[in-house]
Amino acid sequence: MKKDAQLPPKISLHPQGSDFFNTMPCLLPPSYNLFSVKIVHRIAGATPSLGSDLLLYNSSTGDLLAMMDADWITTMRTGAVATLAIRTFSVHDNCEYGFLGLGNTCRATLLCLLESEPERMHNIRLLRYKVQAESLMERFKDYKNVSFSICESVEEIVSSSDVIVSCITNADELLCPDDSLFREGCLVVPVHTKGFQNCDLFFDKVFGDDTGHLHGFRYFDRFRKYAEFGEVLQGSIPGRESDKERILSYNIGLGLHDAVFAAKIYQSLEEGSHEITIERETSKFWI
Repeated sequence: MKKDAQLPPKISLHPQGSDFFNTMPCLLPPSYNLFSVKIVHRIAGATPSLGSDLLLYNSSTGDLLAMMDADWITTMRTGAVATLAIRTFSVHDNCEYGFLGLGNTCRATLLCLLESEPERMHNIRLLRYKVQAESLMERFKDYKNVSFSICESVEEIVSSSDVIVSCITNADELLCPDDSLFREGCLVVPVHTKGFQNCDLFFDKVFGDDTGHLHGFRYFDRFRKYAEFGEVLQGSIPGRESDKERILSYNIGLGLHDAVFAAKIYQSLEEGSHEITIERETSKFWI
């Protein structure tokens, strides 16, 4: 429904260093009668480092319907879109997966991936960082459709994976500067966009959730082929056309997804009797 919504690119402001505040407005299509604006921020040293809040309005009256903690919405819709990218663009037969950055976004992506393909076995390599790999494996110990192994370097992950998902929130340098390590037919999903700029120059196709988000990328004009993800889902643009194509999927985050998630949650509360506990998450890993 992206073409039927009013969805300007997010506004990103940086108070210091790599910290940011992003403002993400969206007017949903007329059938929803809703407007939302989300503020998401990343502050180094905060626990958790990412936080977000959302205002939901009736767009015909201007009434404020809800002020919502959007941490869960942000994390789970990000994991859902990453999973949709994997299912849309990967070769998919006998895929080997590699995950970098093992925080809440990674956990959300794995939840969506494993729940959406319960009959498929997923062989997943995790990049070791402190004890996060072991903690993640413990979190998913009851899932029967996944096996985990731990790798010691990004190079090991890249060279052995058909689908590479990076949930690292910040990277000042290329994560794998050796282009030859990326397998033929691989898919790279840099959830937070950092660290794979070398892939911009030699991957066969690049897909993005919104051109307004990507047009400022250093190598945007040098992408071999580019289209929006939504065009592929609509069937107007082909996605993967061969098992040999290397594909990059940049899903920077649409306020549209936040607005729809918020609308569905608000609707469910209107329709039933629910007891809600409002607690701000203070633990590092809460998915």
